[in-house]
Amino acid sequence: MQNRKFLIFLLVSVLCATALPQTSSQDDYSAKRHKAIQLFNEHKELEALPLFEELAAANPKDADVLMCLAAGLVGRAATVDDAAATKDRIRARELLLKAKELGQTSSLLENLLQLLPPDGKVNYSQDPADQAMKEGEAAFAKRDFPAAIKAYSKVLELQPKNYSAALYIGDSYFAAQDVNNAAKWYERAIQIDPDRETAYRYYADMLTKEGRVQDARERAIQAVVAEPYNAIPWRGLQQWAQANNLRLTPVHINTPNMVDRKSDGNTNITIDPGWSKDEMPVWMIYGMTRATWQNEEFKKHFPKAPQYRHSMAEEVEALSSAASVLIDPKKKSGKASSEPANPDLRLLLRLYNAKMLEPYVLLNGADEGIAQDYDNYRAQNRALLEEYVGTFIVPSLPSSAQR
Repeated sequence: MQNRKFLIFLLVSVLCATALPQTSSQDDYSAKRHKAIQLFNEHKELEALPLFEELAAANPKDADVLMCLAAGLVGRAATVDDAAATKDRIRARELLLKAKELGQTSSLLENLLQLLPPDGKVNYSQDPADQAMKEGEAAFAKRDFPAAIKAYSKVLELQPKNYSAALYIGDSYFAAQDVNNAAKWYERAIQIDPDRETAYRYYADMLTKEGRVQDARERAIQAVVAEPYNAIPWRGLQQWAQANNLRLTPVHINTPNMVDRKSDGNTNITIDPGWSKDEMPVWMIYGMTRATWQNEEFKKHFPKAPQYRHSMAEEVEALSSAASVLIDPKKKSGKASSEPANPDLRLLLRLYNAKMLEPYVLLNGADEGIAQDYDNYRAQNRALLEEYVGTFIVPSLPSSAQR
């Protein structure tokens, strides 16, 4: 149910307004463009749709117009019959791909492309809750927010744990500029399922608009921790940073791919002759630790697993062993005798000393195997994961901007 609401009005309005700067030019195209933007700023997306149709016909290479036309079509799809809705979504996807080809790179475009089904189909059953959800989405698209809230509330009466219904009630209140009730319903959605990112992200967006940027920072981080392998919350976090003239810090250790386990059970470790004298012992013990895991340790830690996979435990132990090489044994503080010249080694040492290797591995060093360990870890260490993101990835706000 979560992915059925492709409207994403919270993103559509602000991003289209940003992407299409207002102009005072008097020519027909610019005048229509200006009016379309105003309508989007007023959350009148369906009313703006015909104007964006005319603009796209007049200039099919205006990537920003194509993106907002696509967003409008997605909104209209909630108000028409299934066949027409499918056509609107298919066309919207085509427009988004064209806009991307022309250089449009906004979060809105990427989010819509990720959510829209390639075949344009969103199927609703005859179940009363499903029909009430469909009714709510149509009312929301038409800006009839009381009717939308009523329909979504009916869904919750039938399914009290329906995350999407609670989320969309909050969305409806926010669109109606009732931020207090919106906040309450975003919180309720989070309580229903704290491991889904959307309510955190919508909440962060609302808080940003309200000028509560520190609170918005917290919610945007929580969205990432809820679903770190989904690109959408990361784009939301990036959007928060850009709104505050900040940049997220890229965090990644370039570890060598040096261990090759053969089908006969033997393992080869490849040494890079280009490594410096500082790198050589670090990556050697890293590779040796991983080889031991592939040959022996994995079976000890995961006796029921049908086959080997790269795990968080393996990567953390390999990185910890590698970091220990950099530590001066004469210093009880755990500091290196001198700061490594190599940026990967500096980052490794910093993460090791901060006791943040586990969050790093799961959030910035994960592969398909490691990702399988995330849910269990998050259940016990959510606060630590949030602390890691807030310390290593998201810069702090200047004291003058904190509220």
